[in-house]
Amino acid sequence: MSAIDDLRQTMARLRAPDGCPWDQEQTHATLVRCLIDEVSELIDTIDRQDYPHMREELGDVLIQIVFHAQIAAERGRFTFDDVARDINDKLVRRHPHVFGDRKLGTSEEVITEWEKIKATEKKNGPAVNQSAVFKELPPRLPALMFAEAVWKQIEKKNLPAEGVVDAAQVQALGRQLDEAALGRMLFELTAAARVNGLDPEGALRQHAVRVMTDVTTRAAR
Repeated sequence: MSAIDDLRQTMARLRAPDGCPWDQEQTHATLVRCLIDEVSELIDTIDRQDYPHMREELGDVLIQIVFHAQIAAERGRFTFDDVARDINDKLVRRHPHVFGDRKLGTSEEVITEWEKIKATEKKNGPAVNQSAVFKELPPRLPALMFAEAVWKQIEKKNLPAEGVVDAAQVQALGRQLDEAALGRMLFELTAAARVNGLDPEGALRQHAVRVMTDVTTRAAR
């Protein structure tokens, strides 16, 4: 039996009627914070290139996936095998240059093809508004990643952001920045927000949403 099968059996045992009271009480919703914490700890090991602890933290993230799949299986919704099968099929489908006869020579070509294939796939969940200016973004995306994704779409689609975003200032700042300078500026802004009782995460998210709204309004004119 494989190590992953051992892990799945362990989780099933923990969730069994004579298993662990804490594990039995958990739901998809109650595990959300655990998942965020475990992913954050994994990211920390990646940033530090701490490979022994990265191995451990990858296991902590993996058990979250096994945990959610076990809960779903108990309710007859889907199984761990369904999850693995779906992602494997997706990887094969989105890599025709590896598993098919499509020839792609650069990472840029791969990303373009990936997006084309992704656009043809039927997604679960709420229907996608094909006429929307901005594509749907994960609602729980951290504010920095959310803002980055908004700007990426503005650039990619050449959306009308004049008067909403100072593109010249963005370019000027960009020429002055390296990773160390960016980290310092972000940290100092965060510290200043803390000193003034402000929420930097919320402020950035709200501003990014305003940018999306204003750009969408301009695009509709």
